[in-house]
Amino acid sequence: MNHIAKAPVHFNRQEINAIMALYGRMVAAGEWRDYAIDSLRDRAIFSIFRHASEMPLYRVEKIPALLHRQGQYQVLAPGNQILKRGKDLRAVLKVFDTRRFHVV
Repeated sequence: MNHIAKAPVHFNRQEINAIMALYGRMVAAGEWRDYAIDSLRDRAIFSIFRHASEMPLYRVEKIPALLHRQGQYQVLAPGNQILKRGKDLRAVLKVFDTRRFHVV
């Protein structure tokens, strides 16, 4: 049995730049206040918070195993509701441009 640990998944520089550009716009608009980045064995997660002590408002996930299926990027809302999924991160992030997101 092979016990070699699989390296965690990370966002690359271009992906981080695209996410941070969106994050910066939303912070300037007063919508978002904090974020966290997690690198797990099967996915990288960028979590977006209204306040640091809350559950994430949204999560941007990169799951390489889904690259040839639905696409490796997805945006999730609370309750794991998938808002958009695809192979191009910038196209997936446009879900935030097409709607006005407010926390109720």
